[in-house]
Amino acid sequence: MTTATDPGRTGRGTPVPSRLEAFIDALIAMGQTGQIFGEHGIGKTATFFSHVARAHPDTTLVYVPAANLTPDDLLVNAPVRDALSGELVLRQLVMSQLKPGTPFVLLIDDSLQAGDTVQSQLMQIACDWTLGEHDLRALGCVGVFLTDNESLAETSARRGDLALLDRMVTLRVTAKDTSWRRHLSAVYREWDLTPVFSLWASLSPALRELLSPRTLDHILANAREGFPLRWALPLVGGERLRLVEPRPDGRPGQNRTTEILNRIADELGVPNPATIPDPVRQVVRAALRNRWTVLLQGPPGCGKTELVRQTVREGLGREPLYFSLPVTNVEDLCAPIPSADGTLDNLLAANFTGPEPKAIIWDEYNRPKDKAAFAKLMEITQEWSLAGRRIENLRAQIAVQNPPYHLGRKLLVARNNIAQASRFTASLTVEPQDIPANEWLLARYGSDAETVLEWWKNDIDDEGRAWITKRTLERLIKLHRHGLELEMATVYLGDGEYAPVSLTALVDRLRGRPVTGLRELAREADAWEARLRNAAHHSDEGTDDSDVVHQILANAELSQLKKHRAVVARLVPLLPPKLRATYLVGASAQQQRFWTEMFTAMRR
Repeated sequence: MTTATDPGRTGRGTPVPSRLEAFIDALIAMGQTGQIFGEHGIGKTATFFSHVARAHPDTTLVYVPAANLTPDDLLVNAPVRDALSGELVLRQLVMSQLKPGTPFVLLIDDSLQAGDTVQSQLMQIACDWTLGEHDLRALGCVGVFLTDNESLAETSARRGDLALLDRMVTLRVTAKDTSWRRHLSAVYREWDLTPVFSLWASLSPALRELLSPRTLDHILANAREGFPLRWALPLVGGERLRLVEPRPDGRPGQNRTTEILNRIADELGVPNPATIPDPVRQVVRAALRNRWTVLLQGPPGCGKTELVRQTVREGLGREPLYFSLPVTNVEDLCAPIPSADGTLDNLLAANFTGPEPKAIIWDEYNRPKDKAAFAKLMEITQEWSLAGRRIENLRAQIAVQNPPYHLGRKLLVARNNIAQASRFTASLTVEPQDIPANEWLLARYGSDAETVLEWWKNDIDDEGRAWITKRTLERLIKLHRHGLELEMATVYLGDGEYAPVSLTALVDRLRGRPVTGLRELAREADAWEARLRNAAHHSDEGTDDSDVVHQILANAELSQLKKHRAVVARLVPLLPPKLRATYLVGASAQQQRFWTEMFTAMRR
């Protein structure tokens, strides 16, 4: 018997069939319809894919995600020319997947999430193994299974028709009934996962449900890359899932998220960093390497989408496939059409075809135009297929979205559930400082960008910086260059009110008010060197002059530091060591390289 910590092998090393695998085999042998209910993320669908391929090698698994079906996807009436009479006649065409040309097992996933009309079609399939005028057995069907999670938080209906229920054999499964341990042990061979499985089994049922095997898989994937393990925890309704065990009265208990993630890291012998430099580009590059689906959530205007597009372009060698969900229709992705062989085929959008490498960006992911388009999208993000057809050489998918609330205001975004949210290998909450848009502004707008960035960094507080996005900074520069009022560049809140940020200091800077930035520091390098020498002579802790130079260097962009490298090399050795040490903390790899070279030159 497979135990809670055993990955599922006999003493001879032969895989022990899980309860679900044995159920699949029995129902195929009996010719009965199987209904399987179980929590999300425990490996129900994955078990079908792996077990049917291994135990029934001559049988094809036909996977149909019911959540994104429309009535015309399964069956449609269409005019066809009769072979004998030559006349046009009306025939019912079934989806081409149901005629694979080999014996097949039909898996209808998320079966409770289909609409009413599709539910009627599924009832005919489940009861009689027929669809319209077509006998599925005659087409080669040897098994029919319907799977879903019964939780009303993830589905909109319950199957209560006794005429339907009487035609099926129903199995309720938990994580112990699937072969997920064996799968994870095979994927992550570099680790002995037995201690991790033991830790998972020691958790309460409520915590095990939150930390599903799918999420545990994502934790291991992030650990392999050296990423923060919390990135594996899904963002549900814009908030990071917390591993909190409920109290007896139902109220939230202690938050054990950090404790459990650190224990997993200790068992694996890997770090669990709080953050990493340049997180957006690092996770997008990992997605391209590992064929991940990732989610980036951050405030509007911080440059998320442009950075993702640039990083994908560099890593893929070509432009990503880009879809903005508010304007994406189902027909933009695929459309069913009658085919020459008498089946209903799905015509994919041209971008999805061809052997070249592909990566998809789903922009404004939580602002879908309608439920039908989002349902089709869910198949792609979950199964990397569209209308049952694999998308050739799809290397990564990156979804980008805004949080539900920002700056105390509600954004018009849709909510998700944990089953949808847990499909992403990594889910990041992106802060403006994680997006290196400052360098882009400097490269594009030069000294004007330097002035605006100096104001943004030094003259306003954190709340003000939250209102002034990188997109707003670019508008400020453009309006200044055209001699227009700068207030118009800020966010308009209605009734004559703009974002509550004073622009007085920016106007003064743009008019030439004396300020101190890296440019000004370089112009008066001799005077500042003398001040720092005097400060070092009087105190090991430095003086106000030391603090000013330190703040300027800490706020400077890499391109500015390189431009004034000689001046930086003169002044840095005169700063207190405790200040110099901060330049490496949380810096990008390029910034760390610059400062390492600078400190090495000092020692020489």
